[in-house]
Amino acid sequence: MTAAALGTAGLVVAAQRGTPTRPDREPAHLRGTAPLPRTRVISLDLADGERRRDALRAAHRAIAAIDGGEIAAWAALGAGALGSRSGRPRQLGQMPAFAGDVLDPAQSHGDLLLQITGTTARVTRQAAERTLRALPQWRVRWRLDGFRPENRTEDGRGLARNPFHFTEGYGNPATSAEVAERAIVTADQDEPAWAVGGSYQVIRIIRLATDFWDRDSIHEQERIIGRRRDGRWLDGTPSDERPVFAADPHGRTTPLDSHVRRAAPDRRHPPPLVRRSYNYRRGADDQGLIFCCFQRDLAKGFEAVQHRLRGEALAKYTLTVGGGYFFVPPPGDGWLAALT
Repeated sequence: MTAAALGTAGLVVAAQRGTPTRPDREPAHLRGTAPLPRTRVISLDLADGERRRDALRAAHRAIAAIDGGEIAAWAALGAGALGSRSGRPRQLGQMPAFAGDVLDPAQSHGDLLLQITGTTARVTRQAAERTLRALPQWRVRWRLDGFRPENRTEDGRGLARNPFHFTEGYGNPATSAEVAERAIVTADQDEPAWAVGGSYQVIRIIRLATDFWDRDSIHEQERIIGRRRDGRWLDGTPSDERPVFAADPHGRTTPLDSHVRRAAPDRRHPPPLVRRSYNYRRGADDQGLIFCCFQRDLAKGFEAVQHRLRGEALAKYTLTVGGGYFFVPPPGDGWLAALT
């Protein structure tokens, strides 16, 4: 177990008002500096809404049975898993369609999200199959496999290469304290008591027009993204430092409609979220990104970034077709007792 993971675990415990720290209670969705290289994301719906309590307990037990070692796995609650709004995390609902989205209901939303990450595709697949066999109370709504090419850690950040050939992850925090500050719900947020120590999770299935993208020159691609392929900034600032966009007010060096400039126009105050995305490939004409991020506040995290991205130059190469909003409960089973 890494020191960063232990630090995050301690902060989760602090968020839950001082319960004793246990290293094995670190949240699986934030475990390790870089996520494991393979994932299977499975959205489930309740087969019988009258047996909600038993179904949630079964899902919790099934995930706990596979989590650890070569697997990091967690369950995240959709709004439908909680029934009435009473006791629900206050921002949890169905993910809306943002500008340019074409959400396919067959690939969107769900009462429960299982995310199983592993060291290999085989290990991940077997863990997912074992989990589903233990959950007859649930039916699969949609599923998707993902992978992280060149998955590695640099300067405390987990990095990987996306289908557009660019390295992702430089915008993530580099310490466990910063991860917790962005991703973990605290007691002062007016959330239900059981949700303290948990995280809002956003999943976006984004199809990428890779053939169209590859027709552009590398120079043009880098101006659309706002970084070099290796992560360096267009003004020469190293990848692990913050550029000063104020020194380029007209976007001559870093275009004003570039992805990174729209997403985080003030690099001194990065978006309060933690990204842990995966590539997917379902065929030559259907490949892209399983965008995944965690935050303590949806409105200040993902949604604020998404609104700023409207009109970015990258938009014509991407199409969001699915995903959803979910809530990862805090470690342990105290939340389950509170809800059921």
